[in-house]
Amino acid sequence: MPTFAAKPTNIRWAIFGLACGTSWLLYLHRYVFALIKPELVKEWKLGKDDLGLLDSAFSATSTIFQFPLGAAADLMGVHVVLTGLIVLWCLGLAMHAWAPSPTHLWYARATLGIGQSAVYATLSRMAQAWFPPSIRTTLQGLAGISAGRLGGLSAYLLFGSLLLGVLGLDWRTAIYVFVAGGFAFAALFLVVFRNSPREHTWVNDAEAALTEGQAASTDAKTPRMTMRQMLRSVRPRALANLVFLNIQTILSTIADNIYSNWIPLFLWEVHKLKFEKMGIYSALPLLGGAIAGLTGGLLNDWLIAWTGNRRWSRSGIAIFGKGMAAVVLLAAMFWYDSPYVFCWLLFVVKLFGDWSLTTSWGVVTDIGGRATASVFAFNNAVAGLGLIVAPVLFGSLAEHYGWRPVFLAVAATYVMCALSWLLIDCTIPVIGQSPEPQPHRDST
Repeated sequence: MPTFAAKPTNIRWAIFGLACGTSWLLYLHRYVFALIKPELVKEWKLGKDDLGLLDSAFSATSTIFQFPLGAAADLMGVHVVLTGLIVLWCLGLAMHAWAPSPTHLWYARATLGIGQSAVYATLSRMAQAWFPPSIRTTLQGLAGISAGRLGGLSAYLLFGSLLLGVLGLDWRTAIYVFVAGGFAFAALFLVVFRNSPREHTWVNDAEAALTEGQAASTDAKTPRMTMRQMLRSVRPRALANLVFLNIQTILSTIADNIYSNWIPLFLWEVHKLKFEKMGIYSALPLLGGAIAGLTGGLLNDWLIAWTGNRRWSRSGIAIFGKGMAAVVLLAAMFWYDSPYVFCWLLFVVKLFGDWSLTTSWGVVTDIGGRATASVFAFNNAVAGLGLIVAPVLFGSLAEHYGWRPVFLAVAATYVMCALSWLLIDCTIPVIGQSPEPQPHRDST
């Protein structure tokens, strides 16, 4: 009597859904602060430089805690670390509504920063454990970029246009509504997620074999590295390559700050928009970023398979994307006084600008190996310098010179970011491992 192989279960796609949900929720909660800035200006008479300093409180703690918590995910597992981070950042968001003064709000921003610090590092580790290299960059783009940008877009539409605008809730009540949803998601993540297919009781052997692949199987048989072993394994050439990656991430982070922190306030001050329209117009650039998460990931995987050259496939996509973002943003300045047209052009800017984010995620996975979460966290922690500098820089420019110089500074940053990709080589592993196999042999 013939025997049939068991059909693989599909728990990996539930895990992918959790990754997308985590990224969506993170940006849904993070972008709330940009929307309450007009209320803080009216309620507490804060200037844009004051608001920039509050943004930097988030950025500072996010930067400081990113690497140690990312390393904790490598050493302790994503399950416990990421669950704790979600709970912590929800508490931080709740503190925004509770804060009776700007000083207390500073602590709320700092707590939110700690909770969101290493989330993407854990998601990178999750992708490595659950999905094979051939589709990983595409899935990372969807989860990390598309879902994240949709989260920010949803914040502008749901929190701004719907809760504050249409329903007329006060901003503190609207925050508590978002916090309740966050705690519910944390409970779901705790129940459904496990660190690897082999650890999940809902996964059969067929799916475990399918999702692990050669690299994951090798990793499962190899003892986890200690932090000391990890640091001792870094070669000088690999360290220089990592520094170049850090530089481009700092520049990209600075440019991206305009969309996460300032567009609603810009539309409120310059164009006098109310929450209903402010939320819609602010969401347009993030829609471009969401599309970029899909197209950038697909372009990376397709171009690598077509050319067999991982390095220049990744770098070429990033150079073209950042360069076009600069060109379109400079062109958009001719429509600065028309908010609808200007925000639609920012949609195009963000579409091109975010192509390289999937490339950056792919590079971290290429060079990270068993230390992927640590490398991701280190890259983002160093790039946190951009998160700290950008709010102060843009807030000060807007406060003293107006909003036009802010957008010109963003365009200049895109140009420098494009040039930095000429120096990044995704085929140089951080800890002396060869990058994971791709469908075609690399040519470098």
